[in-house]
Amino acid sequence: MNAPISRRAWLQATGTLAGAAMLGRAGVAQESPNRFRLATFRADVTVPIGHPLMGGGVPPAAIVDDPLEVHGLVLGGVGEPIVVASVDWCEIRNDAYDAWRSALASAVDTHPGRVLVSSGHQHDAPVADLAAERILEQNQTVGRICHIDFHQETVARVAKVAGKAWQGARPVTHYGTGQARVEGVASNRRWRKPDGTLAFSRMSRTTDAEARAAEDGTIDPFLKTLSFWNGDEPLAALHAYAVHPMSRYGEGRVSADFIGLARRLRQADQKGTHQIYFSGCSGNVTAGKYNDGAPADRAILADRLNRAMAAAWEATSRRPLESLEFRSAPLRLEPRDTPGFTRDDLHARLKNHDRPFEQCLAALGLSWRERADAGYRLDVPAVDLGDAQLLLLPAESYVEYQLFAQQTRPDSFVFTAGYGECAPGYIPIEERWREKDTNLGDWCWVAEGAEPAMQAAIRQSLGVV
Repeated sequence: MNAPISRRAWLQATGTLAGAAMLGRAGVAQESPNRFRLATFRADVTVPIGHPLMGGGVPPAAIVDDPLEVHGLVLGGVGEPIVVASVDWCEIRNDAYDAWRSALASAVDTHPGRVLVSSGHQHDAPVADLAAERILEQNQTVGRICHIDFHQETVARVAKVAGKAWQGARPVTHYGTGQARVEGVASNRRWRKPDGTLAFSRMSRTTDAEARAAEDGTIDPFLKTLSFWNGDEPLAALHAYAVHPMSRYGEGRVSADFIGLARRLRQADQKGTHQIYFSGCSGNVTAGKYNDGAPADRAILADRLNRAMAAAWEATSRRPLESLEFRSAPLRLEPRDTPGFTRDDLHARLKNHDRPFEQCLAALGLSWRERADAGYRLDVPAVDLGDAQLLLLPAESYVEYQLFAQQTRPDSFVFTAGYGECAPGYIPIEERWREKDTNLGDWCWVAEGAEPAMQAAIRQSLGVV
């Protein structure tokens, strides 16, 4: 096992030396399953009234329909502990993402690179990017992305909860895998019109009759459940499904939306097992075919997702937890530098645009460019249990990357979470650039050509040479 390095050294390494690769083979097979330990934790992360939502893209928080939460676990037994957490926030980016990983790592005495943080990506929830917010403050713009003090207090509080939970960790002897088809929830943004032309307009809320009548398109139809057990007692159930998690948004009503509601329904049905939900790779997958934004649709979508969770649980098979391996692959994504995305263009947009959200988009782009231009590499981590792997991919990766990960290890159960480090925005496959995917006009800060790098990182992280 590689010797631990400090947080400062790790951040420096990921900026210039692909430090994620230094963590590549930190786990080895271990002799006795009884040495494995697991703790779960949850905390409230609801924003205060007045806090920006979706990075300033929708009205700020005016009312809380239901709370935002973080749910996670700490797993140990080989090497330093591994933390996996899902946060009911829209995105966590750049230095804010570093802050989450470093604080959780410090709380359980592990390395930041062994902390996997995923955002649920609900839109009536915050985007956290501290550097981007400081850019806005320095330029005295109207647009605002997040409240830095709230972010720092929240991260510290969550880390304290995780650390306390880890002190009471319990033995974990088995893990389980199951999956079930989800009916009537996901559809690809891309659809074909009756005349054969392509459209990319199937959003989370879709009222166009032709768009709703079209085929689902490319999706992953299965919800996957990965569980951890102490003998016959289930301790935690992790669920992942690839769909944008919004039924409706943009009215200042803070909500974990239908995925949060589904998680709570499942928790009520199975009280003794901690339920954790991850949004899979769904940059190009929404509920639009099955959702027109009617208030009743939120509960309908939640019920369908909960039914799939229950079915995946019923289909679960268990096996002894006999090994635990952690791998992490470095990933270099080149920054987008086409017109509108150059440094000069972003600065001009920041200073000259009178729409607050345009100012926020410029600041988010500049925050990512600072790191990317300095040679920053993301890391793509995976927890390998033997016959199952938990893989975390960055940002709004398109669903094709999740399907590629499964094809890479067809002999195994690949559980994929999306929305890790969210700074790159949409990460499309190359074909979507050629087809002129209209969703890539904004919220995409990576250059064309990302697909080979993404695939190489996925293969390496999953242990495929």
